[in-house]
Amino acid sequence: MPANKIETATLGGGCFWCVEAVYERLPGVISVTSGYAGGRTPNPTYREICGGDTGHAEVTQIEFYPAKISFAKLLEVFWQAHDPTTLNRQGADEGTQYRSVIFYHDEQQKLIAGQSKREAQSNFSGLIVTEIAPLTKFYPAEDYHQGYYDLNTNAGYCRAVIAPKLDKLEHQKIIEPTVQTPK
Repeated sequence: MPANKIETATLGGGCFWCVEAVYERLPGVISVTSGYAGGRTPNPTYREICGGDTGHAEVTQIEFYPAKISFAKLLEVFWQAHDPTTLNRQGADEGTQYRSVIFYHDEQQKLIAGQSKREAQSNFSGLIVTEIAPLTKFYPAEDYHQGYYDLNTNAGYCRAVIAPKLDKLEHQKIIEPTVQTPK
């Protein structure tokens, strides 16, 4: 496989601000875009998503170099970065838009996702409720959602929810240490 080949993964594990902040800190990840997928409303807005009637989940679309980080490794991080046993909820965030979901881009990703889910189940006392479905369409979220944590580290949600998650994953050496860079 060429070292410069790029692949895409689309994952939802609660609020996309949290998922984005985690995956931006993995070596081999090129970019992470927050957005919406899995619903029936074309070109949804954040306000529509929050209403819960679109069927979309908050997701992140991750571009990565598979020669540096595999799809399977991205999924290992996925299982550790959120609670896949809570249906339509992560912490205080509740609704179908916060569901745990892996949207696969091809049959290989589908197979890897299924195997990864089966293997991860032994790490949880509750049943993993993560949906595995084909990606049909990804809609990027509004600009103010992109890079949210890095641009808003002092915001209440970032300090109370995202920062502790990043600290935990850094301590476990799952992600790279957070480095604040001026924007």
